[in-house]
Amino acid sequence: MTGTEHSSAAARVQTRIEVSDPKIMVNLLGPKDEILKLIERTVVSDVHVRGNEITVTGSPADNATAERLFSELIELIEKGETLTVDAVRRTAAMLAQNISERPADVLTLNILSRRGRTIRPKTFGQKRYVDAIDANTIVFGIGPAGTGKTYLAMAKAVQSLQAKQVNRIILTRPAVEAGERLGFLPGTLNEKIDPYLRPLYDALHDMLEPDSIPRLMQAGTIEVAPLAYMRGRAQPLTASVLTPDGWRRIGDLAVGDLVTGSDGLPTPVLGVYPQGRKAVYRVTTQDGAATVACGEHLWTVRTPDDRSHGRPWRTLETQEMIGRLRRGHVHRFELPLVDPVTFVPQDVPMDAYALGLLLGDGCLTTATTPSFSTADPELAEALDAALPGVELWRKNDVDYVLRRAGGGGRGGVITANPVTAVLRELQLAGTRSDTKFVPEAYLLNSVDTRLALLQGLLDSDGGPVTRRGRTCRIQYTTCSPRLRDDVVFLVRSLGGVAYWRCRPALGRTPGLADGRPVGYRNDAFVLDIRLPAGMEPFRLERKRTSYNASGGGRPMRFVEDIQPAGEAETVCIQVAAADSLYVTDDLIVTHNTLNDAFIILDEAQNTTPEQMKMFLTRLGFSSKIVVTGDVTQVDLPNSTVSGLQVVRQILDGVEDVHFSELGSNDVVRHRLVSEIVDAYARYDAEQTTQSVHAVPGRAASGGRTGRRR
Repeated sequence: MTGTEHSSAAARVQTRIEVSDPKIMVNLLGPKDEILKLIERTVVSDVHVRGNEITVTGSPADNATAERLFSELIELIEKGETLTVDAVRRTAAMLAQNISERPADVLTLNILSRRGRTIRPKTFGQKRYVDAIDANTIVFGIGPAGTGKTYLAMAKAVQSLQAKQVNRIILTRPAVEAGERLGFLPGTLNEKIDPYLRPLYDALHDMLEPDSIPRLMQAGTIEVAPLAYMRGRAQPLTASVLTPDGWRRIGDLAVGDLVTGSDGLPTPVLGVYPQGRKAVYRVTTQDGAATVACGEHLWTVRTPDDRSHGRPWRTLETQEMIGRLRRGHVHRFELPLVDPVTFVPQDVPMDAYALGLLLGDGCLTTATTPSFSTADPELAEALDAALPGVELWRKNDVDYVLRRAGGGGRGGVITANPVTAVLRELQLAGTRSDTKFVPEAYLLNSVDTRLALLQGLLDSDGGPVTRRGRTCRIQYTTCSPRLRDDVVFLVRSLGGVAYWRCRPALGRTPGLADGRPVGYRNDAFVLDIRLPAGMEPFRLERKRTSYNASGGGRPMRFVEDIQPAGEAETVCIQVAAADSLYVTDDLIVTHNTLNDAFIILDEAQNTTPEQMKMFLTRLGFSSKIVVTGDVTQVDLPNSTVSGLQVVRQILDGVEDVHFSELGSNDVVRHRLVSEIVDAYARYDAEQTTQSVHAVPGRAASGGRTGRRR
């Protein structure tokens, strides 16, 4: 033995490890000692096992490495894991990285378990990636193929769904190959795109019962779609959106403008995204309200089963409701109603309740002194009290003349009747029963003003309709189409619903006046109304008593019909409301962003910067986004920059946004995949170096473009 050998031999020491539990030792050895043999090949020290004692012989440093490996493997077994060859290899690989984190903590972090199979991270990088998903709202998982970026993200999505942390999973990919490159292939667009989305379907089948997946997808709980579908939550440019100042075209809105949210309060527009020309559908509710939206537009809905079981509202696309609107004779999809809308209060020239009474039972032609007709002295007294400077002169049992207080004397200065002056100011002078309307100053006013006006209309021309065993609805009749629409708006803006039907004048049995038949000159419009609890429709005592005796019921709005409406230029908006809802045509509540959702964008290297911005701004409240991709595998045209390559520069330093980098150490496929990744990385580095030397002054970034080979 040479001196060196003697010195080397003298440096060798023995370390003994006792394993008290025989079951742990059996697991540690493995079938036919395959685990032990792998450990012997992995560590530098010599390993011998006798009974419950393991002896490790080697240098102190090598023994320490072997001892730590055994310690981690024993920890895995004690935590209930069955040791495998793969677990030993991964534990050794993690220890070789000389990181303070423990491999046992990584390999026992269970995400999902199904039929005896557990999904968990297998490397330090994967664990940090999973932890980042838990801790942040938006996470970017960037790394080569085989590092588990998408698979782990989907496992976290399913875990969140099962834990009821979200109520919807959205899985999407930028379907580059599904555009012009596949345009010549036969079949529908879905048939062309399905193969590209197949990896997402396959991952789902690993994590959920196969029978449950079609049901979850049909219910909208899981959506798998190309990225292009994600941007299509749109309405035509001509669709109306309610704002604090009244109606505006959605196509005229800009970032910063205020629109009305589902709570009736103003909410700012955060984003406006033109969507181009798209197929659109007319969505009609059972109370006659209607709006137009594309097939991917989002709706917050609730089914009778959801309501009876206390389940929350869900989010569906227009196309997901088509053909499923009824279950027998029962409407399936209920839409939320807007809370009483808050408009900017403004002064009005006449008391709102008094104007409602005059619109109902007043003569406003101004060809003579304004008058009012009612068989209820209570209403005449209320009108008299609400009109200062005017006195009601009783002409007969039902007719009253509205005279200027203190007027009528001879020789005095003639002044205009105050009521006539106000009617002229409001442009109501000269209107008759078929042309009356509610001035805009009253329609777009405070809740108290609108309710007072509606009460005046209902006290004069409306009333409760009671049926035994049923709640009470409210009925109102008018001959004016414009007044009909104004009353419908008043009711809906107060959180109620209003149906109307027409009673044609032609063919109706004439009425009687002093025993003489009097034919009907105009069609009559009959409105059936329901208002929310706490919204008192009547001030007249007899009507109020009858209404309160039966209760007003709960106003409800359901989707009645969805029909194609051609194509139109479209746009979508994002609002800042907590529920992302806003009010569109006929006060229908709808929205465009994804709340309570776990959203995964896979293959994100194939997005453009514009697509990446569009996708990220779809984020709703109580939602989470995971973006995965490999910046070395870009399929975009050479002149197009990848959105994944630039987003880090844009969002660097933004709170609650995390970038997780995974590398060859995190590859969990065949061991050759890791070596292939490293080989390509070395090759790319060499090519870049050669390019820089070949072209003096050329920037290092001018090398490989990242095209797929």
